[in-house]
Amino acid sequence: MTPVELDSDSLSSLEERIQQAVQLVARLRQERDAAQQEAVEAKAEAARLAGEVRSLQADRKQVRTRIEKLLGQIDQLGA
Repeated sequence: MTPVELDSDSLSSLEERIQQAVQLVARLRQERDAAQQEAVEAKAEAARLAGEVRSLQADRKQVRTRIEKLLGQIDQLGA
């Protein structure tokens, strides 16, 4: 091979490796963006679930209070 052919092969090889690197960077950026979107969605879901838990705990407390009141009334009937 002549020096010109070697330079051409080296340049072609370099060009191919650069194209692969560009494709890899583009794919990794897409994956990062998707992961960030999933994180945002997961945080929103966690916040929604935390609110639901608080609501259920409040409901539970209210039900407990009402049951205790009813039990107190039942005890008064027995006395």
